[in-house]
Amino acid sequence: MNKPFIDVLAGQRKSVPPIWMMRQAGRYLPEYREVRAKAGGFLDLCFNPELAAEVTLQPIRRFGFDAAIIFSDILVIPHALGRSVRFEVGEGPRLDPLDTPEKIATLSAQADLSKLDAVFEALRRVRAELPQSTALIGFCGAPWTVATYMVAGHGTPDQAPARLLAYRHPDAFQKIIDALVDSSIAYLLKQLEAGADALQIFDTWAGVLSPREFARWSVAPTRRIVAGVRKVRPDAKIIGFPRGAGALLPGYVTETGIDAVSIDWTAEPGLVRERVQSKVAVQGNLDPLALITGGAALDQAVDDVLTSYSGGRHIFNLGHGITPETPIAHVEQMLKRVRAYKA
Repeated sequence: MNKPFIDVLAGQRKSVPPIWMMRQAGRYLPEYREVRAKAGGFLDLCFNPELAAEVTLQPIRRFGFDAAIIFSDILVIPHALGRSVRFEVGEGPRLDPLDTPEKIATLSAQADLSKLDAVFEALRRVRAELPQSTALIGFCGAPWTVATYMVAGHGTPDQAPARLLAYRHPDAFQKIIDALVDSSIAYLLKQLEAGADALQIFDTWAGVLSPREFARWSVAPTRRIVAGVRKVRPDAKIIGFPRGAGALLPGYVTETGIDAVSIDWTAEPGLVRERVQSKVAVQGNLDPLALITGGAALDQAVDDVLTSYSGGRHIFNLGHGITPETPIAHVEQMLKRVRAYKA
C-alpha cells in the first residue's frame, strides 16, 4: 500500500498534501499527559519502549495523520556519548557544559548506541501497529543544534555560548561536531533498520548563525550525515529542518542533498517556490500561534500555506512544534480544511 508522505518525498505531487505535525505526540493531548505522569521523568518516557510507542501512536489514532514520528529527543545522542543529560521540570534540559577545549578533549568520539536500544525497540513496536499507509519518521538533532546545548549545558535565547566557542576555538568545537556527525549517522541507520520509513534532521538553532558560520556548522555537518546514511542506504529519504535559515535555504538544499526541507512560518513563499520547491519537496509551514488562535484566522493561515505551495510537492505541517496550550478542536479544524483542499 502506498504511503502518501513517502510518495511526496519520492517525487510525486499530491492534490491533497499529506499532513502531520512536529511534536504531535505531546502535552496538548490528555492521553499523553496521562502516560507522561505514569512514566516519571521525560527521559524515563523516552527510554520506555512500551510507553514511547504508545504516545507515538496516540495522535495517529485520534487524527489519522499521514506520518508518525517516534517519541524521543535530540539530546539522546549526548547521553549515548556519555554526557550527563537530565530534564528539570520548568527548566528544560540540563547537561554538564563542554565550554572549554580542555573539557571537549574528554568527549567520546563515538556514541554507545546500546544506550539507545529502547528507541529502536519503540520504533519496532510502532511499525508493527501503524496502518500500512502511515509513514514512520525517525530523527536526530543536527550537530550544530545539539552542540549548542552541550556547550552551554542548557538552552539560551540565542545560543551565544556555542557561537562564542566556535569563534574562539573552532578546532575544539569541530571535535564536538565530528563526534555528533559520526554518532548521528550510526543512530539514523539503526532507526531505518528498526522500521523508520524516513528521517528528519532538526537544526532548530540554524537561524542564529551568520552565513559563513551557517555553511560551516549547519550545512557541512548535515551534508556529511546525509552522505553517510546514503552510503549504506542509498534510498534513504531525509528531510532537513534548518529553522530560521531564510534566504540561505536554497544553498542548504543544494549542498546537503536532502529530499525535502521543512520551513518555518517566516519563510518567504516566492523564494521557496522558485528556488527551493523547484528542487525538493517542501514541508510546513503553519504558524503554531495561528493553530492556537483557531477560527477565521486559522482558516486564512491554512489557506495561505496551501495556496503558496500546492503547485509543487508539499507536506502540510507547522513551522515548528505544536504548543501545549493548543485546543484539540483547532487541530481538527486544520485537518478538515487541509483534507478538503483540492489543488
